[in-house]
Amino acid sequence: MSDFRMETFVLGDVSTNCYLIYNQKSREAVVVDPADNGAFVLNKCRELQVKPVAILLTHGHFDHILAVEDICRAFSCQVYAGREEDRLLQDSSMNLSTMMGTERTIVCADVLVKEKDELSLADFKWNVLETPGHTAGSVCYYIPSEQVLFSGDTLFAGSLGRTDLPTGDQKAIVSSIREKLLPLPEETKVFPGHGEGTTIGRERRYNPVRMYGGGK
Repeated sequence: MSDFRMETFVLGDVSTNCYLIYNQKSREAVVVDPADNGAFVLNKCRELQVKPVAILLTHGHFDHILAVEDICRAFSCQVYAGREEDRLLQDSSMNLSTMMGTERTIVCADVLVKEKDELSLADFKWNVLETPGHTAGSVCYYIPSEQVLFSGDTLFAGSLGRTDLPTGDQKAIVSSIREKLLPLPEETKVFPGHGEGTTIGRERRYNPVRMYGGGK
């Protein structure tokens, strides 16, 4: 039986999904997109008796990063983000934290990841997929052993991420989904940055990205 466990928290004014993944045996944890409520996430870590060893960011928009500092201060864990996202993370106008009535926020990632990187965190192997489009440095994280994908704001259930914000690119996001995500095994469970989960099989059949540019 797998030691993989996951909790999902919906946090903030735009209902961002924060994922707490942990190893049942070692009690080490990874936070994917900590959203805006560090106190809540830290309290859940205490309740579950887990210790975050890393924060994985799918991209740098304000609603995914506001709690980074609180969690890092409590656990001294490293922050991972896409190699092309560094500029957006460190610019409060680009990450929208100065435009949405929230505190001006910047994040300095400790590790900048790229395509085909394999991370070993909480005794699980995480594959990095570079998926530009929602932002230039958007990435997704795939755990092959569990057939789980954290898709950020790239792929949603029956939809795809918006591309009208800084560094967004509609052609790029369509290519990212078609070339990087839809080829994954169809039983792969997809956990997006907002909204309900889905599967790769379902998105192959129903996601409107199939129709963009006459795609299959």
